[in-house]
Amino acid sequence: MAESNFIIRVYGIYLDHSKGLFVSDEFIKNSNITKFPGGGLEYGEGTIDCLKREMLEETGHRFKILSHFYTTDYFVESVFDTGRQIISIYYLIEPIEELKILISKKPFEFLKSIEGAQSFRFISVESIHPDQFTLSIDRHVATLLVERYR
Repeated sequence: MAESNFIIRVYGIYLDHSKGLFVSDEFIKNSNITKFPGGGLEYGEGTIDCLKREMLEETGHRFKILSHFYTTDYFVESVFDTGRQIISIYYLIEPIEELKILISKKPFEFLKSIEGAQSFRFISVESIHPDQFTLSIDRHVATLLVERYR
């Protein structure tokens, strides 16, 4: 199959008003990145199935998809793969059962800073700010969340 000029990413927004906004801190290509949990759509997969798979792979937990929140509506070139356009789709989600994973208190609390290292944390609803996210589309989505939930 020929490589496409498009990369489709699917992300989950889990917002618990008592705990905050669930985010993923990751070490990717020698950089610390804060983003929404989720990942790349695979050929033959629908966006909701992709997100369910990604959340299970990343957290070990199943999540319920509540509703669509946002799809990229402007041009964004991939930071990691120049010459390719990113389209990101965001859904509001919630865990089916209580999360039983290590929740970090501070950003980038990895056992080791190796490629693919990941940790999770909550950002309080009152302190959500676009600058807390690394990727431009995530920063835009954070702005939309602040407008909707504050």
